[in-house]
Amino acid sequence: MNVKRMRRARYEMRLLGRRRFFVPIVRAVRQLASWQGWQNTIIQRSALVISFYFLFLAITTSLDNNQQFIFALISLGSAILIGCVPGRLITQVLIAMSFVASTRYLYWRVTETLFLDNWLDFFFGVGLLLAELYAWIVLAIGFFQTAWPLERKPVPLPEDQSLWPTVDVFIPTYNEPLKVVKPTVLAAMAIDWPADKLNIYILDDGKRTEFEDFANTVGVKHLTRPDNLHAKAGNINHALTVTSGEYVAVFDCDHIPTRTFLQVCMGWFFKDKKLVMVQTPHHFFSPDPFEKNLSTFKKVPNEGELFYGLVQDGNDLWNATFFCGSCAILERKALMEIGGIAVETVTEDAHTALKLHRLGYSTAYLAVPQAAGFATESLSGHVGQRIRWARGMAQIFRIDNPMLGPGLKLSQRLCYLNAMLHFFYGLPRIVFLTAPLAYLFFGAHVIYASAFTIALYALPHLIHSSSTNSRIQGEFRHSFWAEVYESVLAWYILRPTLVAVINPKLGKFNVTTKGGLNNNSYFDWDISKPYIILLTLNLIGLAVGFGKLFFWEPDETGTVILNLIWTVYNLVMLGASLSVANEARQVRASHRVQMKLQAAIRFKNGRSIRCVTSDYSEGGVGVVLPVETMVILGEEVQITMYRGSTEYVFDAIVTLNSGKRLGLRFPEMNLEQSINFVQCTFARADSWAVWSDKRERDTPLRGLVEVFFLGFRGLKMFAGMVVQPILPKRSSVLNTIKAGTPPASAQASVKS
Repeated sequence: MNVKRMRRARYEMRLLGRRRFFVPIVRAVRQLASWQGWQNTIIQRSALVISFYFLFLAITTSLDNNQQFIFALISLGSAILIGCVPGRLITQVLIAMSFVASTRYLYWRVTETLFLDNWLDFFFGVGLLLAELYAWIVLAIGFFQTAWPLERKPVPLPEDQSLWPTVDVFIPTYNEPLKVVKPTVLAAMAIDWPADKLNIYILDDGKRTEFEDFANTVGVKHLTRPDNLHAKAGNINHALTVTSGEYVAVFDCDHIPTRTFLQVCMGWFFKDKKLVMVQTPHHFFSPDPFEKNLSTFKKVPNEGELFYGLVQDGNDLWNATFFCGSCAILERKALMEIGGIAVETVTEDAHTALKLHRLGYSTAYLAVPQAAGFATESLSGHVGQRIRWARGMAQIFRIDNPMLGPGLKLSQRLCYLNAMLHFFYGLPRIVFLTAPLAYLFFGAHVIYASAFTIALYALPHLIHSSSTNSRIQGEFRHSFWAEVYESVLAWYILRPTLVAVINPKLGKFNVTTKGGLNNNSYFDWDISKPYIILLTLNLIGLAVGFGKLFFWEPDETGTVILNLIWTVYNLVMLGASLSVANEARQVRASHRVQMKLQAAIRFKNGRSIRCVTSDYSEGGVGVVLPVETMVILGEEVQITMYRGSTEYVFDAIVTLNSGKRLGLRFPEMNLEQSINFVQCTFARADSWAVWSDKRERDTPLRGLVEVFFLGFRGLKMFAGMVVQPILPKRSSVLNTIKAGTPPASAQASVKS
């Protein structure tokens, strides 16, 4: 049983323990669902018609406030009760209930809350309604996309190795330093595959002599080209013209593969003859800017885990798995049939998958991390990367819209559509962050109804969607964190997506910088300007709201309070955005990977002690001894590490002695030692299997508390920075923010 199934089993056992009296009901429902009569076409169609009829009634029936209150109470109470029962069937029921509540709210908004006689109310009201319509579409397609993840498992390869295909491993690089690329190349050399069927290529668009020398030294091939046309896509396409492997495995130059990568993935190509691409997760052993600056690394799922943990698995059910540019295998013949990697957009990977799907080919997703690399290291770099993704998805939406054109099933079209619509959240998120200001500043009623009526319709929609998403996504995304991510990025992806829709040829490919250092913590004022402006507007709105509540408009108390609550929520999200912009220090040249591995230390006096590693990097390793041991700093020792039954011995120097913990630094390794170290650490088959095993599963309340804590921390920090010039003494809040300057390249990716 894999780790994901073990975690889900523990979660379901806890639910069953709380509501055991539901088991007979669930059993009866499952028996009804498995009734053989459902195979009858007439019964199926009749049930479908009846279901749609009752669904239509539940959404459109007009109720007064008392009736709506009872309806909401019954709906929420039922969801809470049955939500305690595990199982995918119950999840489908909760999805249906959430869809009804959200669609009922939207129907009520369209039919009863728009005031057409006042242009101010109409303008702001329609703006908010369009933002809500966008959110509803994304919610509905998202439910469809993730309701039943396929959870594909690896398939064994044929025992006869002569049947195994030839594979070319492409490692494209442009301006990354050799220290970043070197571990990836060494790990690729250790992949378990017949040597005569495996070729490794460094695709060097930087045309660097040191890379050519390194390739010659380790025995891999080094490819360059006369130009840099079409960036990474052009680099790979050039390599396709000078290589001949039946399959191509692509790794970003900082994504270090495990030795089992090909053996885990290649089996599916033998089972499904129409399969032309297998994608595995992008796993990161270093924290991204959110995790680093908010101190949530390995505690809260990062921004990408929802996509690689759930969305891709959901896409796989509908044969709509996307190519993600790295950690994937593609069939050369099919790739050449579509003209190679797509070059029309800057998200060449997703566009390539779309072209393959249009020709009727199959793709697959294996949610088994088989490579790991560096996450983006600064908020500005992270924003720049997301700008590229947003621009590229908008370009595809404009020039090769998945809802149009031949070759795709409706389910595939919806999966692609949702992926593209996701990156259009810039304007809707800004609308949500400013909507209450329309009333507080201008007296505009964006929802023409009483505060009590709004609550009766909005709260069921919000609670249902939040709790249902938590049930579906809880392992991969904590509640309310989506709003934090969107608040940080909304302003920056708004312009490129709109421009790409108007003129898809504008914009260029920007490379995400990896392997940089940051000697001092600093607050990124440039990247924070949009948040600061929005925060200031909401703070003014809060002050105006209290004035309206106590002095100016006491007759609209409910409306004022509702808008004040909304404003406070927006302030929390903007405060969390400011917390992310407070860049923490990054002073290690090599990232430490926290991992427990069996090891042994041998001292100069001949004594050996078995121990366990606490972390490792290319430059050294931390170990935990069973007992405290007197060790002199600077003492030379040997550490033995293992890969299966194979032992590897490395010379090391003690640099830290803290009770049972020792810090060891490696002297400069020769080539053989470097290969051995990568093989018994980064390239281990089980390296990333239990990475997040101890992380708490989400509940909406826990997610809300996490976000509120970070929001108030950001607001406190910002208040300290504002009052610091006024106070005679340095604010204590600022003691944690050293004087520092962003790296010279920090803003380059955003400006491009």
